[in-house]
Amino acid sequence: MADQSLAVLRARVRATEADEELRRLAEVLTLDARSGARALAEVALKRRRALRAERRRIAQLFALRARLVRGGVTRIAGVDEVGVGPLAGPVVACAVVLPGEVDLLGLDDSKRLTARTRERLAAAIRAQALGLSIGEVTPAEVDRLNVYRAALEAMRRAVEGLPDAPDHVLVDARTIPRIDASQTAIVGGDRVDGNIAAASIVAKVYRDAVMVRLARRHPGYGFEQHKGYPTPAHLTALERLGPSPEHRRSFAPVAQLGLL
Repeated sequence: MADQSLAVLRARVRATEADEELRRLAEVLTLDARSGARALAEVALKRRRALRAERRRIAQLFALRARLVRGGVTRIAGVDEVGVGPLAGPVVACAVVLPGEVDLLGLDDSKRLTARTRERLAAAIRAQALGLSIGEVTPAEVDRLNVYRAALEAMRRAVEGLPDAPDHVLVDARTIPRIDASQTAIVGGDRVDGNIAAASIVAKVYRDAVMVRLARRHPGYGFEQHKGYPTPAHLTALERLGPSPEHRRSFAPVAQLGLL
């Protein structure tokens, strides 16, 4: 590696995720006569330690699934929903069945991640999933059902849409009605369970894309920015333009416009 520039070697260390490759890089860089290369060896070892810690964290996120598998459960789906709080747009849920081994470094509750990281992980989840389904409930259905029941219905539709029915469902703090699979409701599941976190990420990325499309169909509300949530800019636009067909008429800030 002595014939490679430090910039090239630095990029190689940053790009490498394989434990053994990082160990080998650090070993070779330690023997390099350049002081910058020896410093880079420490960077490689630090990265190796960080990746090992991250893999342990990911393994812990799938600890419950591992116990279920040891108990004989073979097909486990994680389920979560997004879009309960917005004034506009659908409630969206995702059900996802992941393989026994996943490569999803950085996996976490979708709310803790940047948009760019969510999009990267959503693509990786879709690529690795054994089964994945999206369930949507329209704003009109939200008004008819109420938003709590709409979220349950979105999750039910997501589970029912899986290509193969799951044996067990892990869900964030709820019990999904009218599905055949056994369930485990986990409070704060999108933070502590990898299956639910994966579902939350895919659902969030999918719904955000829906809201960007709706922004083109209904300009002026800023859906592409706030995704339908009741931000000051959204409330100002709502007062100026009135509700769009994508607004939830049962939600107070929208309903109150009819009383003015």
